Amino acid sequence: MASINDIIKREVNPFDLVNLKVGNFWSQHQELDSVVESIHQEAITEIEGFLNLVIRDNCSRTVLLVGDSGSGKSYILGRLKRTFNSKAFFAYIGPWVDNDYMWRHVLRNTVDSLIQIPDGQQESQLILWLKSLSAFTKSSLKKRIFNESFWKLLLNDRQKFIKHLKSNYQQVSIYNPDVFFGVLYELTDPENYSIACEWLRGDDLSEESMQALRVKHCINSEDAAKNILANFGRISIETQPIVLCFDQVETLPNWISNPQPIFNINTTIHNENLKNFLIILTIGTSYWKQCYHNIQQSDRARIERQVSLKYINLNQAEALWSYRLKPLHQEAESQPDSPIFPLKRQLLEENFPGGKTMPRNALILGRLEYQKYKVSLLDETVVINIQTPRGEQSKNESKTLEIKIPKKEISKPIDPHEREKAEFQLIWQQEYTKIQSKISKISFLAAPDLIRMLQEALEISQVDAIKPKLIPGAYASYSLSYQQPGKRDKIGVVWTEDASMNGFFNIMNACQKVIQQNLCQRLYLIRLGRVGEPKLKGYQIYQQIFTATNHIHIRPNLTAVYYLATYHSLVNSALAQELVIAGKTITLNKLQSLMCESKILDNCILLQDLGIVTKQKPNEDNGNGKKEDLRPVKDFLLNLIKTQGFMGVPTLITQSSVQFPAVKETDVKLLIKLLCEEKKVKIINPKDKLQDQLICFIA
Repeated sequence: MASINDIIKREVNPFDLVNLKVGNFWSQHQELDSVVESIHQEAITEIEGFLNLVIRDNCSRTVLLVGDSGSGKSYILGRLKRTFNSKAFFAYIGPWVDNDYMWRHVLRNTVDSLIQIPDGQQESQLILWLKSLSAFTKSSLKKRIFNESFWKLLLNDRQKFIKHLKSNYQQVSIYNPDVFFGVLYELTDPENYSIACEWLRGDDLSEESMQALRVKHCINSEDAAKNILANFGRISIETQPIVLCFDQVETLPNWISNPQPIFNINTTIHNENLKNFLIILTIGTSYWKQCYHNIQQSDRARIERQVSLKYINLNQAEALWSYRLKPLHQEAESQPDSPIFPLKRQLLEENFPGGKTMPRNALILGRLEYQKYKVSLLDETVVINIQTPRGEQSKNESKTLEIKIPKKEISKPIDPHEREKAEFQLIWQQEYTKIQSKISKISFLAAPDLIRMLQEALEISQVDAIKPKLIPGAYASYSLSYQQPGKRDKIGVVWTEDASMNGFFNIMNACQKVIQQNLCQRLYLIRLGRVGEPKLKGYQIYQQIFTATNHIHIRPNLTAVYYLATYHSLVNSALAQELVIAGKTITLNKLQSLMCESKILDNCILLQDLGIVTKQKPNEDNGNGKKEDLRPVKDFLLNLIKTQGFMGVPTLITQSSVQFPAVKETDVKLLIKLLCEEKKVKIINPKDKLQDQLICFIA
């Protein structure tokens, strides 16, 4: 085993592993606030009390969770889910992009959460919810027990299943009971489970899928989405409640001037007696103060409790440090005297003289001071071999000279701006990897979300006069328009992945009206899905618009959506003051500046196809007879070395495998060798074994 200092030299700064950008608790690992139980325990206890009230009387309640930037609001949501998922179903509701689609957004996010599998369970929340309905349980004096035999009996007969549910819930005014209960039945069929989930989340299904579910209509209106959501609560009053966690509400459209939409949703849930929901709204303290007086008094009255997150004390901050450092200590041959070595309690006392701070600030300080200590370890000297020039060699001279120089002369401090760019690109890659694991197909995202993501990308791409809702009617939010710099022509974009050919006809019809009215000079249709058959009217209009004209149909790939979705996620974090880079909270303007400077979106093929950015050269052959783009891997390696100053080569290889699991280790080693040849990095001790080698950035 190695000494603690040797471990510090080779490992990544443990505070860099803390992703200070948080989000959906179903799609990323969150752990910090559960490590120190005392952190925000008062808030946890208070919210638990309201959850218990909902469990007891099934009346929906609302809690407003308020805290300063860096206080841990989103982490609290994750901790609540981990702690109480055994007695409630949890749904994460991220910000929506269009107030005309807010109920459909809430329903989509709720169902997306319900199909997740809780820790320790074998089935999704949705199936657990279905099996726990009173219609499928039998009562005893002490507990309710799932009746397996009765469940299996009902699964053999769809009509009997529907009739049984209608009989059990005839008193609670179920919306479209035959359709709703029929779709619930299809959840029990493995072949139809996926499309049943898609129907419940509001997807516009193909005619074939609708036929398989035996439904004639999809959820295509705000009222229908609200009522389907209400159904979930109304039939589950004898089982666990559903906790709707609305996160980063301050990033909703036109929040400061018009915060009403989110509170309209909350008031509607109360006024229309939507049962068995606990609503949690998170918002930054400063945003809440700004918008408070713009909210109607009747809506404010529908918030049962405001829970404010307090500062943590220095003991709790020290415990956070201890947790992050513990894995390094466990690797050492002898345990350090202090659980926070190489940090000291004195650092907390000097930097936070009031004895209190925010969790984020404690972690940022820990990262900075740890890095200072790590760099100080380079005060030692190292023996290196330097080749003497051929012209200066004599017969008796050695070909190399051995000299001793301080290690810190090898790894010089990196320029702060370069470090900021490197850290930003690492954060981008981490978020991109999360998005990849979350989105398996483009239709996972609603069309208004896709258009908003595209709009955000256009806003940093030097285009003018960006306006949403180009096409008229119900599908307006599927479109936008803009002008390219120096040109008068207006460009229109419509993006739809709806599978329904009836919906496709309506969109094509709206596009035709736009062209006839000359509202744009070029129209782009972005659609990966099918466009129908010659006999269909929608297909015929499509052919008229996009055949032998200057209008263009673009078939996007999933990678392009990853780029747009990753940037959208960072935008929301910046607006909520939750994006931290190089120890600083990043504004939207600063994020846009970093995006422009890094030119990350230049790699987005969709933006290339739109003519927004220049098309990139094809990937070079990797020598194995196939083309594989290893540039992101190479950039990741360099950026990680930049942010660390120096680190162990094996650690660098391990970190790359986490971000790029499909890339071979041999390829990673070749990339490291290439970076060395390009004199961007340097192996400090090349004579040592691989497991002992350290690599540093050459400023």
